[in-house]
Amino acid sequence: MTVAFLFPGQGSQAVGMGKLLAEAFPESRRVFEAADAALGFPLSELCFGGPEQELQLTANTQPAILATSIAALRPLRERGVRPAWVAGHSLGEYSALVAAGSLALAEAVRLVRRRGEYMQQAVPVGEGAMAAILALDLSDVEEACRQAAEGEVVVPANINGPGQVVIAGHTAAVDRAIKLCQAAGARMAVRLPVSAPFHSPLMKPAQERLAVDLEKIAFSDPEVPLVTNVDAHPARAAEDCRQALVRQVSSRVRWRECVELLIREGVTTMVEVGPGKVLSGLVRKIDKTVQMLNVEDPASLERAVAALTVAAS
Repeated sequence: MTVAFLFPGQGSQAVGMGKLLAEAFPESRRVFEAADAALGFPLSELCFGGPEQELQLTANTQPAILATSIAALRPLRERGVRPAWVAGHSLGEYSALVAAGSLALAEAVRLVRRRGEYMQQAVPVGEGAMAAILALDLSDVEEACRQAAEGEVVVPANINGPGQVVIAGHTAAVDRAIKLCQAAGARMAVRLPVSAPFHSPLMKPAQERLAVDLEKIAFSDPEVPLVTNVDAHPARAAEDCRQALVRQVSSRVRWRECVELLIREGVTTMVEVGPGKVLSGLVRKIDKTVQMLNVEDPASLERAVAALTVAAS
């Protein structure tokens, strides 16, 4: 059995799930205490009780998801569960680097808060958008984006799985692309409730600002290989991990290719570590033969540990 840990880049379930982990496991509680200290404000209170409106601001959402993911990771490690590979979707790549020992938790929390601020500031609210396109081939989505651009930006931003693509760009261009995707036969093409066009060229200003911050941070070689979003390729050196985070800001998330690489490398079990089950659903659509587990609260942790113990025996 070869295990990979996957870390989500979204999850409104960060409210509540983190509180359950912190109440159940001292090591999880220490993660939130460390995050609070690193940020200089009580992120844990936001994670545990909201308000949801405040938590949805991307500068808060990003550190909240990271802290909750690492809070789910620590008791898993305490029980002796170790991955052979790690990967994270978008923001989740930071959690994956913490899990691999490449990036310190405090540094990661501060980085993703600034990442959220820079991303929001790169494009004024209302000028950028994202949309989910279902049941349409990537080539058809790309063609729709090309036709819809009309001098603006709209591109595939997340390649999540077969027939599951998210596009991003200027709001008007995204709306034009939605109509073209619908005309091309997409089962669904709908705007997403996000505050910025993530993983598109419009994020270049955020990328440039984050690059300066990342250069000041000490990275270590990961203890296990990390499959990067931007290349869908293993990173085994500290500098490769750093540069992948820089380029990730304005580049597409090649999630389907990341999962397919893990499978080619012999991974048979994947554990989604963090709030929600979005990645679990995506993996099942990519390859139903992979054993998929998740850890987001004490109950799911115990189920995952039991399943991994049985599989290893």
